[in-house]
Parts: sequence; C-alpha cells; structure tokens
Amino acid sequence: MKNILFLSCVPLALLFADLAAASAADIEAPSRAAENTLTFTPDTVRVLDNPLCGWVMYLGKDWDRSQDENIWEERGYDRMPADSGRLTVRVSDYASVAYLRTGWASMEPEEGKYFWKDPDSRLSRLLESVMARGMKVAFRIVVDGRDQGANTPDFVFEAGAKYYLQNPELPEQKSPFPQDPVFRKYYEKFIEAFAAEFNDPDKTAFIDGYGLGKWGEGHNVAYEPGNTVSDSTGYYKEDTMEWITGLYSRTFTEVPLIINYHRHIGAPVSEGRHAEPDSEHLLEIAIANGYGLRADSFGMNNQEWGYNDWERSFVRKWAYKVPIIMEGGWIVEQHPWWQDPAGYKTPKDVRIGEFVTAEEAKVNMMDLRAGQETVSWFYDAFDYVKRFIAEGGYRLYPSEIVLPEKIANGKSVTITHTWANAGWGYCPNNIRQWNYKYKVAFALLDARGNAVAKYVDHDSDPSEWLKGHPVSYDFEFVPENIPAGKYTLAAGIVDTSKEGNPVGIELALEESCLTEDGWAVLKEVVL
Repeated sequence: MKNILFLSCVPLALLFADLAAASAADIEAPSRAAENTLTFTPDTVRVLDNPLCGWVMYLGKDWDRSQDENIWEERGYDRMPADSGRLTVRVSDYASVAYLRTGWASMEPEEGKYFWKDPDSRLSRLLESVMARGMKVAFRIVVDGRDQGANTPDFVFEAGAKYYLQNPELPEQKSPFPQDPVFRKYYEKFIEAFAAEFNDPDKTAFIDGYGLGKWGEGHNVAYEPGNTVSDSTGYYKEDTMEWITGLYSRTFTEVPLIINYHRHIGAPVSEGRHAEPDSEHLLEIAIANGYGLRADSFGMNNQEWGYNDWERSFVRKWAYKVPIIMEGGWIVEQHPWWQDPAGYKTPKDVRIGEFVTAEEAKVNMMDLRAGQETVSWFYDAFDYVKRFIAEGGYRLYPSEIVLPEKIANGKSVTITHTWANAGWGYCPNNIRQWNYKYKVAFALLDARGNAVAKYVDHDSDPSEWLKGHPVSYDFEFVPENIPAGKYTLAAGIVDTSKEGNPVGIELALEESCLTEDGWAVLKEVVL
C-alpha cells in the first residue's frame, strides 16, 4: 500500500525565506516514504483567469451611450449589486473577457482609417480601459444593415458592392451580398489589417468569425435582391462559408475562432422547427477551418426560433472536440421571457434555464450580457454565478504526484503525475491555434522562487483531462549542471509557445499552494 501525504500548503513566503536562510550542509535530503506521494484537493471557489474559460462581459454597439472608458462607472460595472443586494461586486473580478459586437463601419468609418490607429477614438479608449482591468477582448464584426442601421462602411457601396435593402425608406440600412466580389475585396483588406493588430492571444480571447446575417448571428443572410431563395442559394451558402472561415483562419493563426451553431446557418431565413439540409455540413466546414462553437439562444426553448433539439443534438457531437461558448437568448428587460415553453416565472428562472442548458452542452464560457442581464445574474442568481465558477469550464489540478526520494545531477528521475478536471468543460489544447502548446512541466525553484531548470513532459495533454476521468503520466528526465543547494520542486502547466515556457494555465488549487508565478509547490530537494 502506498504511503500518501495529503498536501497541506504552508505560506510560501515562509518557505522561500527558510530556503534562503538554510545552508545546503545543514539540510538532509527528504527520505520519508510518506513524502513520496502527494494528493491535492481542488479549489472550487477562486475565479481562475484562464483562456477560453469563465465569464464573458458584453460591450454594446451604440457608441452614443456610454460606450467609452466611462462605461464602468456609468453602467455600474465597478459597483454591481449582488446576492439580492447584500453585497456589491466588480464585474471585471468575475469576467475575464469583454466581448465587443459592433459594425465594420464603427471600426473603419473611412477606407484605411482603423480605430486602433487612433488612440483617442472612443473605441480605443474603451478597449484600453478593458485591458487596464486585466481583461482580454473578443469581437464579432457585423456587416448586415437591417435592424441595427449602417454596419458596412459607405465607401464599400460607393465602390460598387451590391446589396439588399429591406426597407427603401431607410436607404442607410444596406446589407451587402457576401458573395459580391467588391464586398469581399474590401472586407478581406479590413480583416487582414484587423488581424495584424489583434492576432495576439495576450490581448484577444477569441474572434467570433462569421458575422453575417441579422445581428451577425448567421441566419437570415441575404444573397439576392428581395432576400429570395433560388437555385443558386446552396452554392452561395457553401462558397461564402468556405471563403469567410478560410479568411479568418488564414489571418487569425494564434487566436481561437468561434461560429454560431444554428439550424439555419447561412440561410435567408431565421425561423422554422426543422434545420436546413446543409446546416451541419456548413458548420463542419467552419470546424475544419479551425473553429469552435457558440450559440446565441441558450435558455430559449421555442422550437420554431429558439434553441431546439437540432442544436442540442449537433453540439453533443462536438463536446470535448472543440470549445463551446454560450449566450443567453432572453433579455429579461426587453423580451417576453415568461412565454417560454419552460414556464419561467422569474428572471432567476431564466438564468437557471440557461445554466442547465450550458451544463448539458459542456460549455467553457457563459455570458454576462450588458445592462439588466448582468444585474440579473449577480442580483437574482448570484448562487449560479458561483456555481459556474466551481463547476463550469475547466478547472485543472494535479490530483496525485508520486515523487522520487532524491534528485541528483546526472541521475534519471521519474515522476508519476495524475491530473484531473473539476469542471464540466475541457481545456481546448487541441485546437489549431493552440496546437497543443500547453504541457505539464516540473521546475526547480531557487530561494527567490525563480525557476533554475524546467522539465516539460511533452506527452501530457490537458485537452484529454475530463471530469471524472483523471489521466496519469510517467515522466522521466535527467537534471544536469544544477548548482549545489536547496531547491523547491514544483509543477505547473506551461505555455511552450512562449520563450522560457512560463506557466500558462492557472491551477485550481488554493493560492497558498502556489507561487506568485503559478507553480504548485511539491517539496524541498537538495542537489
């Protein structure tokens, strides 16, 4: 029977202070068998700031209503009532991503005049305030002019791009045909410039890379005058999907891509119980081009236009293969949510309905919609906010690590390490943009907590760690040329795409178990 030590973390400042004060000659190498096996209990309370995981806060389209750096105070995001008014919270302490859905015209009002090149623009100031709070940004770029007004820049139409106009009395609400070569020419130029600025995983969480149709949600896409269906519609749908997802895939090589999964994806219609016959095929084109999935209608149970059996069946096939993100469909301050077939009686019921569907779909991220939806989550359903932190997305930790009794220069070392996931989602290490860059590593830390050596287990893959199914590895390495002295052996999940392999995934362990850099402390060793 193994001797097991259940880890009790000590204050790390004291540990490193002891290391600095100790002399190597005064220290004996640990030899007690009980120190050879460590077991860890996951932290299920702390908000973890990990990529493609956690809560998303929304930023709106209308720049005339507080859509600048003052949004935090004016919308109450820095003092949000929570837990039925018993406390206040900062939204940015819970959400790690601010998601901006806006029109192309807001980002490039004149040809070549990009907002990110003007630090004084309202949008630049807004995003600067987001990053100042330690958050990343995400984008959906809308081109359709119906309902929202002009979303495609005028210069595109002036250059000859053809379009659909739903209401001739509103000539500014033009919707470009996505197969039009003039539209594609200017859109490609814009996306290439956009990616040159935002293809950076340190500031961009994901790109919602389709943006066609009403509200950019991928349905009611107009290809022809009158928004009709013809013998050419099927070709236009497939050609457009190949073109636009290929464009984003080519330009956003480091940042995850997402598409709205919907039974009418790319179709000139929005409603209907039954899926278009090519919807699954079209979404598979996007997935083959490196896309993950999101849906904008969680909690909406109407079979004609809500999240129905088709979406549930489709996403079930892709769980743990691609990342999945949810957005609640009902806006409780605007929509008749009480008419939902689920029989919602209160706004909290709506939030619970979204949560239950999110758990079913194994989503990695949930949304805090702008305005009343954010208030509703924190005020009406704060217990479910905390439940998603504890149960949703991915929460990775080493459940057990078997260590050698001694470590010595030039001697082979074997560590058996087992990793678990306390969340219902998964760490999408397998996506094209990440290319398995996250790996388990062991480090020898000096008295200051600096890693003097790192050993990466390239066989480890966090995308395989699913709830209830821990994964074990036997890792062998040889320490060499380590100066004599006392060190702390530590474990972490590093980002191998960055110089120096820094810790890249925050572990679901109590902070007292972790160094400032995110390493999990294992034990003291002497070389």
